[in-house]
Amino acid sequence: MNESTIYYTYTDEAPALATASLLPIVQAYAAAANVNIETRDISLAGRILANFADHLPEGQRVADALAELGALAKTPEANIIKLPNISASIPQLKAAIAELQALGFNIPDYVDEPTTDAERDARSRYDKVKGSAVNPVLREGNSDRRAPLSVKAYARKHPHVNKPFAAGSKTRVATMGHDDFFSNEKSVVLAKADTLDIRHIAADGTVTDLKKGLKVLEGEIIDATFMNAAALDEFLAETLEQAKADNVLYSLHLKATMMKVSDPILFGHAVKAFFAEVFEKHGAALAAAGLSANDGLGSILAGLVNVAGGDQIAADFEAALAKGPRLSYVNSDKGITNLHVPSDVIVDASMPALIRNGGKLWGIDGSEDETLAVIPDSSYAGVYQATIEDVIENGPLDPATIGSVPNVGLMAQAAEEYGSHDKTFEIQSAGRVEVVNAAGEVLISHDVAGGDIWRATQTKDEPVRDWVKLAVTRARASKVPAIFWLDEARAHDANLIVKVNQYLADHDTKGLTIKIMAPAEATKYSLARIREGLDTISVTGNVLRDYNTDLFPILEVGTSAKMLSIVPLLNGGGLFETGAGGSAPKHVQQFLEENYLRWDSLGEFFALAASLEHLATTTGNSKAQVLADTLDRATGTFLEEDRSPGRKIGTIDNRGSHFYLALYWAQELAKQTVDQQLAEAFGALATTLTDSEDQIVAELLAVQGEPVDIVGYYLQNIDQVTAAMRPSATFNGALDSLAG
Repeated sequence: MNESTIYYTYTDEAPALATASLLPIVQAYAAAANVNIETRDISLAGRILANFADHLPEGQRVADALAELGALAKTPEANIIKLPNISASIPQLKAAIAELQALGFNIPDYVDEPTTDAERDARSRYDKVKGSAVNPVLREGNSDRRAPLSVKAYARKHPHVNKPFAAGSKTRVATMGHDDFFSNEKSVVLAKADTLDIRHIAADGTVTDLKKGLKVLEGEIIDATFMNAAALDEFLAETLEQAKADNVLYSLHLKATMMKVSDPILFGHAVKAFFAEVFEKHGAALAAAGLSANDGLGSILAGLVNVAGGDQIAADFEAALAKGPRLSYVNSDKGITNLHVPSDVIVDASMPALIRNGGKLWGIDGSEDETLAVIPDSSYAGVYQATIEDVIENGPLDPATIGSVPNVGLMAQAAEEYGSHDKTFEIQSAGRVEVVNAAGEVLISHDVAGGDIWRATQTKDEPVRDWVKLAVTRARASKVPAIFWLDEARAHDANLIVKVNQYLADHDTKGLTIKIMAPAEATKYSLARIREGLDTISVTGNVLRDYNTDLFPILEVGTSAKMLSIVPLLNGGGLFETGAGGSAPKHVQQFLEENYLRWDSLGEFFALAASLEHLATTTGNSKAQVLADTLDRATGTFLEEDRSPGRKIGTIDNRGSHFYLALYWAQELAKQTVDQQLAEAFGALATTLTDSEDQIVAELLAVQGEPVDIVGYYLQNIDQVTAAMRPSATFNGALDSLAG
């Protein structure tokens, strides 16, 4: 392991395409400062192949890069730049498997209901890959996420538009408020290290072990809760009636990626509720064909070509679409509804987009309309309803004047990984689920019915201590209030509040404003302050961290992709995240059709600067600090000159934005006076890039407008991607000259 190495993750979709263009620039510049930039493949395809290495011949095997980085993240030398990766939903996972099989990789199918040992083994391996599999492994620290000053300044100077809600807007959030995860939660704090079992006791006394040998530490918080399936179905039926009566769009908002076990099941309930008559009539045929509502309407319709009478079933689905309340559409041109793909509508990105758009989503004809936003679990639904109410009452937020809501997020060591792990179950029969310690004592118990969704989660004590410390540190450094978004009426939060108060006493908080508020109240408090141009730190658990770091940035600066996301790792290393990837699939589609990549790599620029600075601090490499400082200044020029990708062909895309970063960075390096060797090395490059600007831009623009073939979607052909993403011979030659 080399302490002068930065590990740059190779991921998926648009970020992977962008890497083919940006990474050669980064490696060339870093080499001049004796910094190595190495890649590690944590893409969905890479994760799949690594988990089935024993099925593959030597030439097809790939290393388990995620496991390698996970071990690295626990060391002081860790310096990892993490780009957005696919948090695979079941449809995405199955599509990736099919693609890899078609490319000649001998990997097994994903079987929804495994019956053989081989199928169960394959399912177990795929369960390690799907959903938000990367984040719990790499996040050995808590999150410090905020808008860089340059981004905030740019947003104020060039504000985007947050639309007002129409007078009398019917847009609102619908949530259960009872019989859901929030209301059924129970929580305990372990007095000592222990080993727990989770078991289901059926009505007839049959005991089924759901999870055995769960090791827990002293002071660890263990939560368990369940979603009542019958109450969920009643709620969904009621909301469908409400949407139709109000003549608004019906839109379901879940997190079927991070919540990879629970939320696809919730999604399936919604699909069945909307198409209740179709499932009553054809449910047996669909089940026999292996077509699951959990995978979405799109997967079902695609699978009907192989089902006897499939044309009639498809016609019945179309009739039900016309008969039911009007659905919101992800892509009306392609007929993709809110219920087509569980990973298409992710609550943390979709709800801010709705609010920014004046409370409107898009219908079947592409027109905008008011919406009933359905968020079944009430844990955090109130955050979005409070924001809607604030905008209705006070008007849209003005990016030119508002303050900011940075976040300190509890996420270290898989804290609060709700619904996404091996402790979430769809209950098979009525009975009781118990969490039992090694002494046989029942710590938590729930009476459940068949179909209920039961889950447990862990939050270790050390991450909580570090989270409180980070919150105090940020509050002192920024001199703004820090608000812990915790609800004393919720079992888990009540235990966290005790710990927060205990660990706050370990710090000097004199002169600081540190409060604890329930999420909806904290939302109102923070919105009131940012309307006055003031900043407020939101200190949240893991799920709210995910939600808040999209909600406020999208309203403040137009996107969450431009945030600085630093994860100070518990053992002294650093993880630097590069923003959100929710728009990545749409960008790939445009690239394949037009050879135009809209992906904005600004998040990568910020992460790289922070990573270089961390390396300089930990290794004493002064040249790395010069790279970091000049990159910061170059990024400021980049923003001021508006060099982010345009929206359509004829303007510079992702590749053009990388050229301009390279140009401004070289210019800054050439004129800095801290390191004369670097100034001389980059002086010639700065001159070359400046003199060749028109030619390079012309070469980059010339390729636009034609389709591109990168062979695979999940396993992109590196050679073809590299050729497509580096089309300027002049620019490539200039970079080569830097290496001598």
